[in-house]
Amino acid sequence: MRFRAAVLAAGLLTGGCVQAQPLFASGTLPGLSADMPVLQRDALQPPLRYRVIVLPGSGCSGMAPIATRYFAGLLHAQVLVLHKPGVDLQAGPAPRNCPDGFTQRDSLSRWQAQARAALRADALVRQDVPPLPQLLVGISEGAELLPGLAAEVPHLAGLVLLSGSGLDPLEAGVLQAQRLGQLPAWRALDAAQRSDAPDSTEVEGRSLRYWRDLWRWRVAGPLLASPWPILQAWGDADALVPAEAYQRFAERAQGRTGNVGPFCSLRLPGADHGLQQGAEDGVQRLWAWLENWGRAPQGGLCGADLP
Repeated sequence: MRFRAAVLAAGLLTGGCVQAQPLFASGTLPGLSADMPVLQRDALQPPLRYRVIVLPGSGCSGMAPIATRYFAGLLHAQVLVLHKPGVDLQAGPAPRNCPDGFTQRDSLSRWQAQARAALRADALVRQDVPPLPQLLVGISEGAELLPGLAAEVPHLAGLVLLSGSGLDPLEAGVLQAQRLGQLPAWRALDAAQRSDAPDSTEVEGRSLRYWRDLWRWRVAGPLLASPWPILQAWGDADALVPAEAYQRFAERAQGRTGNVGPFCSLRLPGADHGLQQGAEDGVQRLWAWLENWGRAPQGGLCGADLP
């Protein structure tokens, strides 16, 4: 396993792949380039109760081949998935090769800017549609974009971190490097991003532009200060994000004061980074939580529970 995959909260998709069904439509949103691919799906069962906007994980994984299965538990929700710019939607959860030029285009700031534009385009399309409560879901690295995108989502009812620690990626990366005994390699990466080398220089499979973004990216502070409810779902056998990272963020979130939203945690014993444990699918357990909330949203996202 390459070092970057071991030390970062990277990757997202586990479980078997199935062929996508026409329930999900692929394409782009009006006014956006084809470089920002999206998947959309209506509710599977009436009544339509809420809407979920998803930011997938890192790398060039494309969710189209597994989307039908992955989001199956969201029965009464519309689903919009905003992929990283330049991703091949049909690539699947573990593509052998990324599209040409993807590594040079990949950075948190670029993804966030295009996701923000996509959310604004989506809001314009929906301005004459009866409003629905919306949830913003970040999967792994996608969770690092949530604080910067929340203000763009009308009728936002909460933020959901799926295998996202909530810490700044630099802090979480140091914890993972310590766990793996890879601090010397992490320090070498730090030295590389501090160097005068061009942003286009590739180190550990990513450009220095990517690493420099990551080193300066702030997640924890904005999340902890946010007025929206935060639900975090994580597995305590996660090989990519240490349990200490999730626990550290939870301690900070539970100690917040002032005009902030509630925090709740769904810890899945024995589950991995994809929330899988053998035949147990923790992603569907999380969706069951959201479905329960959707039936009685007045109780709040953290007032829901597993049915």
